[in-house]
Amino acid sequence: MKGQSRRPRHAPRACVHAFEDSLRFGRQLARRLGIGCSSIACHRFPDAESLVRIRPPAGAHAIVVRALHDPNRKLVEVLLAADALRRAGARRVTLVAPYLPYMRQDAVFAPGEAISQRVIGALLGHACDAVLTIEAHLHRVTTLAAVVGRGGRSLSAAPALARWLQRGGSAPLVVGPDAESAPWVGAIGRAARVRWVVGRKHRLSDRRVHIELPPLPAVRRAVIVDDIASSGVTLAAAARALRRAGVATVDAVVVHAIFAPGALARIRRAGIRHVVSCDTIPHPTNAIPVAPLLAAALRARRP
Repeated sequence: MKGQSRRPRHAPRACVHAFEDSLRFGRQLARRLGIGCSSIACHRFPDAESLVRIRPPAGAHAIVVRALHDPNRKLVEVLLAADALRRAGARRVTLVAPYLPYMRQDAVFAPGEAISQRVIGALLGHACDAVLTIEAHLHRVTTLAAVVGRGGRSLSAAPALARWLQRGGSAPLVVGPDAESAPWVGAIGRAARVRWVVGRKHRLSDRRVHIELPPLPAVRRAVIVDDIASSGVTLAAAARALRRAGVATVDAVVVHAIFAPGALARIRRAGIRHVVSCDTIPHPTNAIPVAPLLAAALRARRP
């Protein structure tokens, strides 16, 4: 509902509004922007409906912050918050969702399926003037703007991952597990000034993957990079391929640490020493902040 309400006198120009489960991230973002941050309260009725309350003032530009893993309930509450903010006087509503779900299903792969990307994209595009995320899981549709409207933007995590690699001291070999990762892995490698290779992934089933690597340079350490880790099957297959090729130390860096039960154990059994993730989804492996990337994008767009 992209409409305008009367803004209260003396309302701040911009304000971050974070759900309780993303409040720490929201405060980090607000500090970098030099603006205030307030929490969004949620009450759940016995039938599991949600009542969302924002804390005025909304600000002329209201920035809603929430990581949307476990998305079904969270998405509805984000839509309600956007409406509440406009009713409280916000002229512009931006959703900052470090992790954005429902982007992988961009086509009908079997009869009877919905195209969830279009459905969720239309809802968010209607409710919000802009949507910012990190590394949306896009394939045939290559820009987030094509999904949610011209205010959509998926930011690359490559600069943040490159900085983390540079802080590690030695120059590792960066490894992408499949062809889809090639442009991203190349950007990380160039920014970090390290060598990189990309493998070929053969999916045998939901839980069985084979990774074929090209000839490798002589290295002792490799870092596998991927955008999403859920089952850990792809990371484990890549690690086994690297160990067979004679790489002594294998680490892994992922952007979105979904990590289903048993995933970390599977990864470590495959010979991965350290697993590190961005803080798009709260997880014990978080070590790479993405608030600086999102704050820079918001400053560039600030009305």
